[in-house]
Parts: sequence; C-alpha cells; structure tokens
Amino acid sequence: MCGRFTKHYTGAEVHEFLSVFGPPRNLQPHYNLAPTDTVDVIRLTKEAARELVPMRWGLIPFWWKKSAKETPATFNARAETVADKPMFRQAAADRPIRPMVVDECHRGYLLDRETSNT
Repeated sequence: MCGRFTKHYTGAEVHEFLSVFGPPRNLQPHYNLAPTDTVDVIRLTKEAARELVPMRWGLIPFWWKKSAKETPATFNARAETVADKPMFRQAAADRPIRPMVVDECHRGYLLDRETSNT
C-alpha cells in the first residue's frame, strides 16, 4: 500500500455499491489521508455481512506496551517477508481475512537516492 490516499465518496454511495450492513454514515471527503489517520474500512461481521467502520491506518501489535502514538508507522509490509518479520508475523498468521480500504486515489513517493537528504 502507498503512503497517502484520497477518498471523496459518500456513505450512501458506499452502501449502494458495496452492499454494506447498517445505516449509511456521514462520510466526509479527505484528500490527503496518511498512515495513523482514521480511515473507513469494510470488514466482515460474524454473520459474514459487510460493515463500514472507522479504523486507525496501521498496525499496533498485540505485544506493543507503549501508547498508540509511540507505535512506528507500521502500515506497509512486503508479502515476501510478512511471515518472517516480528512486527507483522502474528497478525498475518491470525487474520487470513483483511478489512478492505475504500479509496479513489492512492499515492506513493519515490526518492532519488542521489539527491535526497532523507
């Protein structure tokens, strides 16, 4: 997943297009969502219905003892190594079904290693 994304859909549009369970929510447009922001995701309920809920973008592992604000920006994992990395290993093993993030535009950034100071 990239480092930023945009959403400009309405709650009614999400409910109509994706058959989401529950009353439509008043979703507001956002044009620069970043890791650790609260984003709207669709997850399956125990009855296998789609539900629209707000979630924090990123992973806070079950073993993390510090506050959520002190969590590293753990929002991106490589499929080839997710089962081996301590930060993602347990979450990847325990949750074969992931929530779906609904967005219209996602952006990633490439750094020129020769000219970048970061």
